[in-house]
Amino acid sequence: MTQSSAGEDALWYFAYGSNLDPRTFLGRRRMRPLESRIGVLRGYALCFDLAIGKGERGVANLLPEPSGETWGALYHITRTQFEWLDRTEGVPQGAYRRIPVEVHQPDGSRQPAHTYLSDHRRPDRKPSRRYLGLLLAGARHHLLPEPYLARLRSIELAVDEREAAQGELF
Repeated sequence: MTQSSAGEDALWYFAYGSNLDPRTFLGRRRMRPLESRIGVLRGYALCFDLAIGKGERGVANLLPEPSGETWGALYHITRTQFEWLDRTEGVPQGAYRRIPVEVHQPDGSRQPAHTYLSDHRRPDRKPSRRYLGLLLAGARHHLLPEPYLARLRSIELAVDEREAAQGELF
């Protein structure tokens, strides 16, 4: 596929969770975006209410909230890459669903994009130290605004039952 045909067959993806981190998005997920930018999704608050594991850990999700703002990365990816991303994000199993959004960019323009949202909410969940570290690393990599980084750093962490179990062995 040539660059021009890839561009014509490409969509914008808004990443707000672990896919902000290049080690996750470029490394583990093997994505190669045609372009990347930053932006803010208005009307949605970042939360961690998608449960994983048996403890209190949760992963990133979006909560519709009129005053909410969630910063993230916009990645321009091919439809084929988006289909792969859907699979890695659990869309076929119903973990997340892909939704259309409009992302506000720092220059004032708006970019139509798609992102993921889950309806499987457990409001008692929090991110683990490791998971929040991925978001912070990605936010720093993309040079997201300092007030947003401060907000991420202020999030209460979950007790990671995997770490607690390891500690019992020693």
